[in-house]
Amino acid sequence: MTRARTERTRRIPPSLALPVGGAALLLAVVVGIGTGPIGLDPRTVLAVLGHELLGIGAGRGALETTVVMQLRLPRVLFGVLTGAALAVSGASLQSLFRNPLADPGIIGVSAGATTGAVAAIVLLPPLTSALLAWALPAAAMAGGFLATGLIYLLARPAAGGGTSRLLLVGIAIGSAFAAVTGFLTFAADDDELETVVFWQMGSLGSIDALRLALATGPVLAGIVVLVLLSRRLDLLTLGERQARHLGLDVNATRRLVIVITAVLTGASVAFAGTIGFIGLVVPHIVRLLCGPGHRALLPVSAVLGALLIVVADTLARIVAPPAEVPIGLFTAAIGAPFFLLLVLRSRAVHG
Repeated sequence: MTRARTERTRRIPPSLALPVGGAALLLAVVVGIGTGPIGLDPRTVLAVLGHELLGIGAGRGALETTVVMQLRLPRVLFGVLTGAALAVSGASLQSLFRNPLADPGIIGVSAGATTGAVAAIVLLPPLTSALLAWALPAAAMAGGFLATGLIYLLARPAAGGGTSRLLLVGIAIGSAFAAVTGFLTFAADDDELETVVFWQMGSLGSIDALRLALATGPVLAGIVVLVLLSRRLDLLTLGERQARHLGLDVNATRRLVIVITAVLTGASVAFAGTIGFIGLVVPHIVRLLCGPGHRALLPVSAVLGALLIVVADTLARIVAPPAEVPIGLFTAAIGAPFFLLLVLRSRAVHG
């Protein structure tokens, strides 16, 4: 039996991967909602959710209801959105650049989005919390869009150089945006500085119902559009020339992918800060499990990315109580060695 045939037999069909991943995600959401200084067992969490969202059951007391509905549920649901957005963005960027190392964090897209968000905090006049909630994602999306566009122009496949060029361009652009962020941080006052520090580490601690509502529409729309572009992304992985011969409007497709990934990354960074490695590691895991076809790759990546963020956020709250480990540091700490293991395993398998 050939190696290719052996790998095909080991793949998990999407019809199995999606429901299993979805069930694991639902379990992680329930556990995540119940985890914190005020611990709630799964029965209590389900009782509150059932009563408040579906109107069934007797519910629970005022304290439990407040903890679940106002404090924990928005945070966990935003973790689901963030993980899905970063994972789908990473998979799409890898197809756009035809490079397995493309990732919003590694190639500088997250740095651009962070610069946009910090610029909104430092440069805009004092805003109400509601206006700031609108200004931050808009500025972060603009920064992410600018970074993605620059990276594509300088490191697209037609420019040559492959992985090394992408990494060098991404490092350069990410460093440039980081320098701008540093200057803005230097110019910030004490109140602004406290907020800016948030973007450097990443956290879901400030998520509330308003921020969740603002992020839900753009993130869900962006993910759905990218999933609908699955066939086009499959064609892009063949190369621009082959894709054009097969009737794909390459320029329009890549512009659309750039805009959507910038929106997804910007929406995530605007409220959660910089969270790395999800967009890099998750697509690799899904390709090993389900194969490279984007019709399966994107939805399964969304589920697995959401699962990893929810689990990481839950662990970040229980590692050093009562303090919370910033989730960006947490995902980097577990993502870097895990990805290194994947690389070493791939080398061992392929010789």
